[in-house]
Amino acid sequence: MCIFCKIVNGEIPNNTVHESDHFLAFHDLYPKAPIHILIIPKNHVDCFQNVSGETMAGLTEFAQEVATKTGIDKTGYRLITNNGPDGGQEIDHLHFHMLGGGKLVWDHRHEDPHKSL
Repeated sequence: MCIFCKIVNGEIPNNTVHESDHFLAFHDLYPKAPIHILIIPKNHVDCFQNVSGETMAGLTEFAQEVATKTGIDKTGYRLITNNGPDGGQEIDHLHFHMLGGGKLVWDHRHEDPHKSL
């Protein structure tokens, strides 16, 4: 059982922001922005590549509710998911990072599109 499944089952505490029957949002322990929330489906899905359209439809509405609840729906936010080892996924349970609460910077150091990503 992965760490996010343990959080869903109440085996590991979290700082819940919002919860529904199918999704959970909680503060990231290592925030990269003033607001950094993890959004997960309660049912285990390994990664974005394996998620159903039905789950994504529900997750979209849930993420919008989280943005509204945290007050970043009007100012803006970044929603990120990493897929697989090369995409930087560290936990094999689909999760989205919602970052906001201030002006987010974008790293433009990769000016040559033919160089390594």
